[in-house]
Amino acid sequence: MNRKTWIAVMAVASMLALGLADAATAAERIIKIAGFGAKSGVVRSFGVNAEAVLRAATDDINNSGGVRLGDGSIGKFQVDFFDTRCNAEEGISIVRRLASADYLIAVGPTCSNVAEPVFGILQAKVGDSSDTGLQFPIFTDGAIKGGLAKISEWSFRNVPSEDAMYKALFVWLAEKHPDAKTVFGGVEEDFAHSRFTWYSVMKERSVQAKFEVVGEAKWLLNDTNFTTQVREMKKANADIVSISSHPFTTCGVLKEMARQRVKPRVALVGLTSSSSMETLNGCAAQAEGIIIPTSFAPTNAKAQRVAELTAKYGGSADLHSTAAWENVEIIRDVIVAEKVMAKPETVQQDRRRMRDGLAKLKSTAGLMGTIARTEDREAVKPFVYATAKEGAWVVLYDPAKASALRTTGETPALAFLPQR
Repeated sequence: MNRKTWIAVMAVASMLALGLADAATAAERIIKIAGFGAKSGVVRSFGVNAEAVLRAATDDINNSGGVRLGDGSIGKFQVDFFDTRCNAEEGISIVRRLASADYLIAVGPTCSNVAEPVFGILQAKVGDSSDTGLQFPIFTDGAIKGGLAKISEWSFRNVPSEDAMYKALFVWLAEKHPDAKTVFGGVEEDFAHSRFTWYSVMKERSVQAKFEVVGEAKWLLNDTNFTTQVREMKKANADIVSISSHPFTTCGVLKEMARQRVKPRVALVGLTSSSSMETLNGCAAQAEGIIIPTSFAPTNAKAQRVAELTAKYGGSADLHSTAAWENVEIIRDVIVAEKVMAKPETVQQDRRRMRDGLAKLKSTAGLMGTIARTEDREAVKPFVYATAKEGAWVVLYDPAKASALRTTGETPALAFLPQR
């Protein structure tokens, strides 16, 4: 081959290579996911943690080759995160903007008082031509108030059942401490999640476990003085104190309990949302021994990896934030199964494919085991009881593992949850 021929061949090869590269790039499409949650205000850590997990999970999938779309093209996730400030009007405004743009699905919100009205602006029943609600799928990772997904057939949740968790916890406490008889409750009265969980879950399940509720104290999310409430708690002298509040006011109450030297004889029970680093950063010494059920603990290799990646992205892994990792993996699987196209002209069809695909699921893989999906688009998640010990969260009791070990006579070992 002479020099001119060689140069010509190389030129053609280069053009072909560039053409193939351009074709590969063109075949890669963007799958737009919106995250939304509180990144400002008293509960800002919920949104910060949720965003960290969303970015960690989508980057992990993108770096592993992306997602196979309906026509064989490769899709790569793009995440945009929006701050609701835990404000219902802000959440509604954000979702309306997302629905009018080209986002496939939204993951969020972190606050129940945002989720409830947001679900209310979605189409209630799929295919109802008389319903002008938004036809936009939302897959919630954080807002945990019971029963919200039933508001709309476009809403889905991957949150644990607090009713199941506290039912099991109070039965366990009754069996472990048969001499315990009384419960005193404390509730963050102006927050939808904490209010619902005290009145409809903790209070009812403690009574069903044969405890007597001998009093309750109320405060607000932004309160800083808890003298009167703890004085009422001290007067009641209950065996168990059950606090349904988020980290900021939980720490305020616990510090006031320490000041007034109030300590329940049997157990101090906390709200699921307070099983977080924020609580330990704010009042580790006062929180020592508190028991909280949680649907996340890094007790296996994958969960440990997720916790480590979350920290690298500036967040903390807990039962709320890590649900976003599970959500992203579920979204990926539904995109493949339902042959989502991720083209500008297929946005509405792709949203319907996502909705229908999510509705079909009977179970999904979770970080702590299999997650069951219910007919009303909720999740039934594995859980453990965590307790604060020496500035870290420790798995105190694993109901599933304990059940499996009963025949052997073994005792489940305590496992420390890695912290940032």
